Amino acid sequence: MHPHQKFGTAPVFFTAISTILGAILFLRFGFAVGTVGFWGVILIILLGHIVTIPTALALSEIATNKRVEGGGEYYIVSRSFGLNIGATIGLVLYLSQAVSVAFYVIAFTEAFSFLFDFLKDRLDILLPRQVVSIPVMLLLAYLIITKGANMGVKALYVIVGILAFSLLMFFLGSTEYASESSFNLANAEFRNMGSFFVVFAIVFPAFTGMTAGVGLSGDLKNPGKSIPLGTIGATLLGMVVYFLIAYKLAASASPADLAGNQMIMADIAVWGFLVVPLGLAASTISSALGSVMVAPRTLQALATDKSFPSAKINEWLSRSSVKDGEPVNASVVTCIIAFFFVLLGDVNIVAQIISMFFMVTYGSICLISFLNHFGSSPSYRPSFRSKWIFSLVGFVASVWIMFQISVLYTVLSLTVLVLVYIYINYLHKSRKGLESIFANSIFQLNRWLQVYIQREKVTRTEKEWRPSAICISKNSFKYDNAFRLLNWLSYRFGFGTYLHFIKDYYSRSTSEQANQELEKILKNIEIENSVYVDTIVSPSNTSAIVQAIQLPGIAGMENNMLIFDFDKEDSDELDVIIDNYRVVNAGNFDICVLAVSRKPVFYKNGIHVWLKTFDEVNANLMILMSFIILGHPDWKKSNIKIHYLCREEEAESVQSWLDELIMSGRMPIYRHNIEIVIRKENKAIKEIISDYSSEAGLSIIGFIPEDVKQNGREVFEGYDRLGNVLFVNACSAKIID
Repeated sequence: MHPHQKFGTAPVFFTAISTILGAILFLRFGFAVGTVGFWGVILIILLGHIVTIPTALALSEIATNKRVEGGGEYYIVSRSFGLNIGATIGLVLYLSQAVSVAFYVIAFTEAFSFLFDFLKDRLDILLPRQVVSIPVMLLLAYLIITKGANMGVKALYVIVGILAFSLLMFFLGSTEYASESSFNLANAEFRNMGSFFVVFAIVFPAFTGMTAGVGLSGDLKNPGKSIPLGTIGATLLGMVVYFLIAYKLAASASPADLAGNQMIMADIAVWGFLVVPLGLAASTISSALGSVMVAPRTLQALATDKSFPSAKINEWLSRSSVKDGEPVNASVVTCIIAFFFVLLGDVNIVAQIISMFFMVTYGSICLISFLNHFGSSPSYRPSFRSKWIFSLVGFVASVWIMFQISVLYTVLSLTVLVLVYIYINYLHKSRKGLESIFANSIFQLNRWLQVYIQREKVTRTEKEWRPSAICISKNSFKYDNAFRLLNWLSYRFGFGTYLHFIKDYYSRSTSEQANQELEKILKNIEIENSVYVDTIVSPSNTSAIVQAIQLPGIAGMENNMLIFDFDKEDSDELDVIIDNYRVVNAGNFDICVLAVSRKPVFYKNGIHVWLKTFDEVNANLMILMSFIILGHPDWKKSNIKIHYLCREEEAESVQSWLDELIMSGRMPIYRHNIEIVIRKENKAIKEIISDYSSEAGLSIIGFIPEDVKQNGREVFEGYDRLGNVLFVNACSAKIID
């Protein structure tokens, strides 16, 4: 155990409960009961705890999975969502904690309302609240900077004792209204429910604060034990106390008195004129004390993780006292920020945004817990377990309540978060982490879908066809044409897997080589990537192809298309394609062969699709692929040009067939984008195609197995004047409509 880790469960509990039972309890809870009635307040309490209880459970769960170091909530978020998102939420959380100190100090002055009223009414002296708040803030700053959390915890025990005594006197008190009233649970009522969320927004901060004790995580002997016990205990006790106070208020005063008298609890309590202001002072100063102990530790943790742009600032803020490990410099900064807002004297607007940032933090904690449950990572083994449904409810409720409290402040707070994240991400481009927690969830979702598809034997009709293509290439470092083709196909409608082929026997050294080359490929990708990239090590081209075509598809569907590529200027690989054509053809795959050109791709010149009379099966696949490719941003200013190559005597029937397809909507293309090209006896097909499509961005040409069997590599050669050429052979006819 670190010598500075000195606290047990009690400080966590008392810090949390003192923050929960804060200023709003004494100043605004009577107003809430008077406005919406007893059952309306009960509903507010229950709704508020739909957020706070799941958060407390989620927090306790995460804290028992691995040790929570200094920074509490920030540490949990940053180690789950990554340092950049952690720093984003951590910075606004810290500011909320720092400004909260000022908020509680200002609220503390309300305990002296009788003095301000006396001076005004009797002596006509109107004093600003700062005559109390400034000295209190100075004293608080002096104590926390010089004595640290150890003193704060000792003071906390005394303050909580005073708070408990005040509440006891309140419950022991009675009123004339209480003796005459026939109030009970049976005749209690809802009132003014149209104002429900207005009152909820005022009262909700009263239930927050259960995470305050987590900020002491770096100073705890056993955070895995102390955080769950202290946090859950404080949350549940706070809820019970609020239930009892709501009942006592409703039974002791009329709705008008409750709504109109801010200090109504003083009229009810025994010695209320003294006890309630004392309790108010205790609750506010305890909340301020809790915040001023927690905020510096959040700031110190942020600096330790180098969240700020200056190395000197990070080093200075992360510095701890040699004597007791206190974050002295971070405490100084926190006190300065708090003092500034105390001088302003009014933080009502800021307080609403503070609530939003706390809600963001609560929602994040619940989301982390839910994702860890859903992702089922083997490394997630907390000794305390909540239920995933609680975490999900807590997350959804946090977001929903934020919008119910204020759409404006919700949007403002989220905007601030986005701007801070952009800046943090700019400072630390290399830091990742968000993908890790989501990767487990995505993995599980994908697994469930694949198992479901297989178990239910979901059958797809031809109408549901979409490309799930796989490409095996050893030319990854020579050109990227095949990869780009896969990316075009995968951008919106299809799925693509690119396998970098290493011809060798699988071993430790070739495995390391494969990992290194994969990393290099991923770093070299300069385009927006929609393709899954991997490597395959195999002693021969044939074995690599056989391995690849048996791989499951990345989308839970089987691969249905294999893409070969070869360099038109170095066509030795054509022999490999020819030799392995039958292997692939036996598996009922659509087969594409990409003839790679060194010419640049002229996207604006469009995609040329060449149909011939023997392309009856190929035609629809060629047209579908051209439309899928055209959906990629690279081709946004392009179009499709369909050429139908036929003999003169066939032209009329071909034209009628094409017109029918267009009219029925089965070929979504304009008539002027289709051209019938008459084949002349004295001119070769390849020459005709080359004359028409020499400047095309991509030419798509059909071929059939019989051609490959009879003519071999000649099928794919002779198109030197063209750019990239995609040869297509469909294993079955596809339906376009």
